[in-house]
Amino acid sequence: MSDAREAGARRARTRRLRAALLRWYDANRRDLPWRRTRDPYAIWISETMLQQTRVETVIPYYERFLARFPTVKDLATADEDDVFAHWAGLGYYSRARNLQRAAREVAFAHGGAFPRTAEALRALPGIGPYTAGALASIAFDAPEAIVDGNVVRVLARLDGVRDDTARKPVMDALWERAGELARGERPGDLNQALMELGALVCTPRSPRCLVCPVAKTCDARARGDADALPVKTRRTTQTPIEAVCAWAPRRGRVLVTKRPAAGLMAGMWELAGGDLAPGEAPADGLHRALRERTGLAVAQVRLLGEVSHTFSHRVLRLHVFAADAPRVRVRLDGPQAHRWATPAELDALAIGAATRKAIALARATAD
Repeated sequence: MSDAREAGARRARTRRLRAALLRWYDANRRDLPWRRTRDPYAIWISETMLQQTRVETVIPYYERFLARFPTVKDLATADEDDVFAHWAGLGYYSRARNLQRAAREVAFAHGGAFPRTAEALRALPGIGPYTAGALASIAFDAPEAIVDGNVVRVLARLDGVRDDTARKPVMDALWERAGELARGERPGDLNQALMELGALVCTPRSPRCLVCPVAKTCDARARGDADALPVKTRRTTQTPIEAVCAWAPRRGRVLVTKRPAAGLMAGMWELAGGDLAPGEAPADGLHRALRERTGLAVAQVRLLGEVSHTFSHRVLRLHVFAADAPRVRVRLDGPQAHRWATPAELDALAIGAATRKAIALARATAD
């Protein structure tokens, strides 16, 4: 086949794919709260929350977040701890910090109006190609592509991409293909159709090919290897972390410290403690960490138990101790702040999932 005929055949297939995907999306899309609005701010919040997080988990967070910060200016002027507190539980806390940074830029440098092109959106803090494409296409009907895990899977199977999708040239080609599909009517709905198809039909395991609207033109179905696609490099081995923390009450309040502004769980509050050195006994490590990081020398500690939590590439094992806090001044070296929090204040602070598990254990077992 000549190059011209091949290009024409590709364009014709693209038109058929677009039509089939949009018909299927109109009949089968889920009724999700962010699909009931064209407000770019609300769509931006949803797309940011949905990164690395399941739809079912995001819905209540999305609704609470917008109730507390209904406009981009509300988010821009909010206290950072308040923003973190409403994000706590979603993980990847750098997303929350970048949300507020971008909100400030939109509110004060752009007069409260979001840029309407993907290129301009990518200039905002924390907005990458995927979020920019989603926001531009869904909110502004711009013919911009999006490529996430669902889209990679759908396109790899449709077009028979059997190279490693972790390789840049392969991913670039998938972005190009997604761009071809986005050009046409209703680009935002087309992009959402691709994602919805990957979430509901073209699933990672046992795809539902019999009800797929584009099964007849799917290369992977024709060759019978849909379960093997996409090809991707095995995930990096998760690194174990050992850490300690203290439930250290003083006059009905518990000592918490604020993590540094950069790094894992940046800016989050946690029970006082720190990481263990290799081979260090947990009790010894707690004495050392409290002395080095808060200046407190505790006489005795009692192990309450352990909690675990998995981050993207780390698995945390956190040893939780009870300790009597001496009535001396806290002198910080590492954390950026500290406070003695009441039980009600603990519940309202921006605290990550691992620390919440530790607090629950301490409340259940400490005297």
